[in-house]
Amino acid sequence: MKVVYTKHALEKFQFLKRFGWIISKGTIRQTVTTPHWRGVSRFGQETAMSLLDPTHILRVIFDQEGDRLRVITFHPARRGTYESTL
Repeated sequence: MKVVYTKHALEKFQFLKRFGWIISKGTIRQTVTTPHWRGVSRFGQETAMSLLDPTHILRVIFDQEGDRLRVITFHPARRGTYESTL
């Protein structure tokens, strides 16, 4: 599966790094291919979530067409924030 990133998603790597969140493309790929939870955003986009640590998850918003997966954005969140909506 080919994973591509929007300009916004690519900028998020550096943005989050400034706040101490080091998230790799490998972590993003693993989250979308083998998520702990799946859902749909309020805009109808697919979401995949995985654990970053005991108190935080990584939430990835993406869309998929065939074998091409486009990462729209991603962000860390406190556990329970999005899990409770699934």
